[in-house]
Formats: sequence, structure tokens, C-alpha cells
Amino acid sequence: MINQQDHNMKKKHGFLNYLKKNLIKTTKNLSQKIINLFRKKNVINEKLFNKLKETLIISDIDIYTTNKICHLIKNYAQKNKIKDSLELYDYLKIEMLKILLPVEVPLIIKKNKKKPFIILVIGVNGVGKTTTIGKIAHYFYKQKKSVLLASGDTFRAGAYEQLFTWSKRSHSILFKSNKKKDSSAIIFDAISYSKKKQIDILIADTSGRLHNNIMLMEELKKIARVIKKNNYMLIDEVMFILDANIGQNSINQFKMFHENIGITGITITKIDGTAKGGVIFSLANKFNIPIRFLGSGEKITDLNLFNAKDFINAIFIKD
Repeated sequence: MINQQDHNMKKKHGFLNYLKKNLIKTTKNLSQKIINLFRKKNVINEKLFNKLKETLIISDIDIYTTNKICHLIKNYAQKNKIKDSLELYDYLKIEMLKILLPVEVPLIIKKNKKKPFIILVIGVNGVGKTTTIGKIAHYFYKQKKSVLLASGDTFRAGAYEQLFTWSKRSHSILFKSNKKKDSSAIIFDAISYSKKKQIDILIADTSGRLHNNIMLMEELKKIARVIKKNNYMLIDEVMFILDANIGQNSINQFKMFHENIGITGITITKIDGTAKGGVIFSLANKFNIPIRFLGSGEKITDLNLFNAKDFINAIFIKD
């Protein structure tokens, strides 16, 4: 019989292997270039730090975060009179882990929390909101939580039907809404239904919208006001879905959404198809908002809690 400690170790190793498999492109773009830079026993001078800066920027880490990292590495080398450039590689891992640790905050629903716990899912077109909703619903189903999905995406053809499919896969309930109503009314009714049926969690989908579309942003703020009106308080979680392939462009998207509605958590999708995983460091350093999940693929189980140490160990290698 496998004891609990063995089970946890197996689960942890499984997640680390999952990350290594899905972060291959980011590893090649970031870690392998850095290790090659340090492995050559280069002289520790300004030229080396400039090359490091260039590598970090190419990996889609913004200039502000890049300068911060390089400044720390340079000061460490000078203060400790480092001769071996490979030692700087190990210190770089430590400093980059420090950037990610504050945003490693899982989404936990307390037992004494009033029902429903409301998760409003937002993001631009094509980032995988509906798919991610299904995965999150399944994540909470495994925790023996009842989950109701609300199709607040009234713009995209087939959005309701797609969410219905994911509700079946995730063992959740799809709120039967009047398609003639607007998003705010649908979500308002779903909250009322959840209260009546004592549903644990309500996950509300919204239409994908460009971050610079003022009219659509106003609609999103209206949805937030309606939820607060029916829930008598702030939304429990405003979940921003971010496509890792977009890279630094996602920073501007995030900033606009956050200024308009106030984001409380991030789920990063499509990490398996990008070499731009460095954007995670930019998000963490600039906004310090929890990264809840990492997602890839179409399987219902292709979603994992974000773990900073595992993320670092997956992309920073020595061989």
C-alpha cells in the first residue's frame, strides 16, 4: 500500500515532469542560452551582463524586470568576488525564484464561505476561456464541490453549446439561460439560482473582448456591478485567462483589464506551445497578482496549480 507521503511525492514528480514536457520551447529559448553563456567560463564583466540582458529580453521578460535581475546578479558577483561564471547561473535561479514565489497562491475556498463562491472569467478572444472554465470546474469537482457554469458569452456563436459540452465533461451544471438576455442578466439569474440550490461555486463565462475596446470594457464593468449587487459584496475571484503565446503583448492586455475591473487571479494557458514563458516573470514582478493555474492541451486534466519552485526547476537545467 502506498502511504500519503509516497503519494504526494509521486504527484509532485508528476507535475514536475509535466512542466518539463510542456516548457521545452521556453527552456530552449531561455535556460539553454543562459547556461551556454555561463558554461564557457566567460570573464565576468560588463559584456557578460549585456549578453545576459539580451537573452532575458529575447525570452520575453520586459526591460524593467530584466534590469532588476541583471542588477542583482552584477551586485552579487562584485560583492562576493565571483570568479566562476557558472556560479552566477545558480544565483540567477535563486533570484528568479524570488520573483515568482509571491504569486504562488492557490485558489482556496474556505468551508465557512457563503455560497456561491463566484469566479468571473475574463480575457481577450481566443485565449481558451471556455476550455479553462471546464478544467477549473473539474478541479473543484474532484474536491467534492458542486459547480454551476453560467454562459455569459452572448457574442460568440456556439459559446453556450461549447460550455454545455465542458459541463458534461467536468460533472458540473450549466445554468439554463434565456439567450435573449444580456450577459449581466444571465449571470444575475445564475447567482440567484446558485443561492437557492446552495451551489458551492459559480463560474461565469464572459465574451472575449479586446482590451482597447471601450464599449466592451464598459459592459464588463456592468457585469461586475450586477454581481456585486446580487452578491452584496465584491466578486470572490476575477480570473484573467492569459495566452502564453502572446508574450509581452499580454502585459498591455492585462493592464487594461486590471485597471477596469480589478483582477485577483491569473490562469496561463497554452504553455506547451510557446517559447515566451518569460512573460510569467514580467507579470509577477510588475503586478504581484496570484498565478492560480497553468494549462495546456484539451484534456480535462491538463490544468495544474502554479508552483514557483517546480517552474524554475523545469526551465533551468544544467545539461
